[in-house]
Formats: sequence, structure tokens, C-alpha cells
Amino acid sequence: MPTTNTTPETLTTIASIGQHVGQTVTLRGWLYNLRSSGKLLFPTFRDGTGTIQGIVPKAAVSEELFETLKNLTLESSLIVSGTVSAHPKDPAIFELQVTALTVTQRIPDATPFPIQLKENGPDFLMEHRHLWLRTPRQSAILRVRATIMRAAAEYFDTNGFFRTDPPILTPNACEGTSELFEMDYFGDDKAFLTQSGQLYVEATAMALGKVYSFGPTFRAEKSKTRRHLTEFWMIEPEVTYLDLEGLMQLADDFLSHIVTRVLESHQADLKVIGKDITKLEAVIAPGPDGERVPFPKLSYDEAHQMLLDAHAKGLLENAHTYGDDFGSPDETYISNQFSKPVMVHRYPAAVKAFYMQPDPADPTKALCVDVLAPEGYGEIIGGSQRVDDYDLLHSRIVAHNLPLDAFQWYLDLRKYGSVPHSGFGMGIERCVAWICGLDHVRETIPFARTLNRIYP
Repeated sequence: MPTTNTTPETLTTIASIGQHVGQTVTLRGWLYNLRSSGKLLFPTFRDGTGTIQGIVPKAAVSEELFETLKNLTLESSLIVSGTVSAHPKDPAIFELQVTALTVTQRIPDATPFPIQLKENGPDFLMEHRHLWLRTPRQSAILRVRATIMRAAAEYFDTNGFFRTDPPILTPNACEGTSELFEMDYFGDDKAFLTQSGQLYVEATAMALGKVYSFGPTFRAEKSKTRRHLTEFWMIEPEVTYLDLEGLMQLADDFLSHIVTRVLESHQADLKVIGKDITKLEAVIAPGPDGERVPFPKLSYDEAHQMLLDAHAKGLLENAHTYGDDFGSPDETYISNQFSKPVMVHRYPAAVKAFYMQPDPADPTKALCVDVLAPEGYGEIIGGSQRVDDYDLLHSRIVAHNLPLDAFQWYLDLRKYGSVPHSGFGMGIERCVAWICGLDHVRETIPFARTLNRIYP
């Protein structure tokens, strides 16, 4: 491969290149794009942390370097050196005045990189997801995702929670087996891929007080909506002696922490993705007193009435039926009415899981909450105060036709030192979709698993 003479330079990344204006640096990366204007080349380099435009005047470099770069194919890997300068029209944008180049691998002309700088359909892009990830927008999404995951764990790690890891293989489901992937275990036993670690973190909470789990979960529901994946990541805190009001405060603080961390680190990435950051700033905006304004709260009854009013005005096609759970159009409408996540609490117990504590003021309601993200993104958090009475939980398991023997260990938690406790689950991918403003959840995870896709 053609190599120019190089001298030791400062090895850096594109993300931190602003610290080296006026200095000569070296980047290791790939050629993302190349424009030519006669005797001037404008290559765009990427290195996983961002992109930067290079400037290569023919008169300023060797003929070998100029010709090598001029004929380089997209996504060829390289090591490039040059002097960092600020863009003449925007000092926040940096350029690289190229002085040296080493080509690590040149992609042959006969087999060009499949994803060229043109419009590609979603099926083609998902089929080439392993390569699509390299494009600036997809890389930016993954960087934001990484910060969301780090911030989620950071919040709990710095607030007295202990991370505990529930099993991925389970002998029973949290809410029945109709949406679970079943597999043969040893002998004649059956096992399921977990749909939630909740039941197990309830057990560790009784040992440690404040815990959370963070790992992959699986849902076998045959859904094709833009909000569903069959494999996704869930973070689930569980806290003893915590009621529903305390749980809602926990969810408020938790989400605000995540949004704050993303805004601190990813203004440039959000711009590449196309997200209006003012909408995220509104989530954590302080009130007149300088304090952060809590997320709004609606009871199920209030949300139901909001949907009826919307239907009467022709804003919703179908009228919501009292007692039913909210569908995606309902959640979209409700969340669109607020600039912050909205908490809808106390749903009818009949449409919620067996382990949710009834409201003492109205036992037909469950002490539960769904947090709906703004901009129409719907539910990102679901949680509840748990049933803490042995007899009530026993009767609930029977009423839901669940096998008592499989849940005996879970009942034991109510037999030996039971206390009020609460927890929630947040799907990382739905959070990423909301924060990045994505149309489909398939872009929120490196390799999406959906009803019709398990490749690559």
C-alpha cells in the first residue's frame, strides 16, 4: 500500500480534535466520503467518535499522496496525519490539513462498499446492518445509546442500589407463558428465555434493600409495530419500603438524570441524528423558582377522559373504552400533550399483572404507573407497588391460572418477612428511540431482532 513518510505525531480521536487546533495530529480510521474540485480534495474521515473533513491542496502535498487519496475507495481503512484548523465560518467545526497518509486496506474497485451515499431502502439497510452501523447517523445513535446505558447504571450505582443479576433461563413467566420463547431443558423439563428479571430482583431486594438488574430480555409476541423488538435490554430497580408515590419520584429523578447526561455529552451527535435538543432541554427545564419541574401525573380516569374528549373533537379515530388498557394511538395522543414524560397511574387492576398491589382507596385499581415519553413515543417505563400479602398473592396466582408450584419460591418472599416494595422496568431501546427521535426501534440496538429478522 502507498505510504508517505511520517514523523511521530499526537495520536488523537475526532471527538477530541478540538483540543489540538494548530497542532499536527494523527487519526486512525476510514474514508467516509471524498469530493474533488480540480486540484483540491475534500476527504471526509471517520474514526468511530465522529467525522472530520480533510483539506488536500495538490500543491501542498506529494504527488503520490494526492493520487493515492484521489483514487481511494470509500470505507478503505487508513492512518492520516495533518494540522488541525478551525472552520473559517464556524469555529466549533474543525478541519484537517492533510500532510501524510498510510492506507491500511484499500477496498477494490470491483467490490465497492455496499452502502453508498445514496438512498437505500430499510430492508436493504437491515440486511447490511453490520455495515450500516458505520454511517454517521447510526454511529451517533449507538454513542447516545452507550451513554444512556451508562447513565442508567450510574444513577443507581450512586444512589445506594446494588446491581444483582437475575437468570436469563427461567422455569416460569412473570405474566404467563404466551409471549415467551420456550426451550427444552435437561430431561423433560422446559425453560423459558426471561421476559423480565422482576420476580428475581424482588428476592434480592429482600436481602439488600435497594437493587437493580440490567440485562437482555425476550418477548415472543408477534408484533410488527415500530415499538417492538423480540430481544431488548431492560433495567429494573426494586426497593423495599417504597410505595407508589416514592416509585414515581424515583422514575422522575432517574429519567432526568439520563437526559442530563445525554445533553452534556452528545449535542453534536443529536444534531447528526436530527433531534431537536430543545425538546430534551424542556424535560429538565427548571421552573420560576429555579428548581426542576416534576413530571406531570394523570390518573387512569383522567387519561381516559382526555381520550374521550379527543375522540369527540375528531382527534382520535376510536373512542377509548373504560377499563381497557391504552393502545399505541392512545399513548401517542396522551404523551403528545406534554413536553415532559407523563405518568399515568392507577389503572384498572383487571388489565394489569397479578403481582400489582390494589389501591386501598379503590381495590378495583392497581397501584401502578406507566411513564409515557413526550413527542408521541408512548410507554418507556412500567412499574408498580407489589402485592406484599401472602394470601392475596396466592389467590392472584390461582386466578390467573398460573402454576402454583412454579411460583412457590415467589410466595415464600411474602411468607418470611414481607414488606411493602415497589419497582419498575425501562426498556433501553424505547428510551433511545425517544431521546434520539427515531421513527423505528430497530435503529436503537446494534442488531435488531424482530418478528421477521434474525440476520445478520
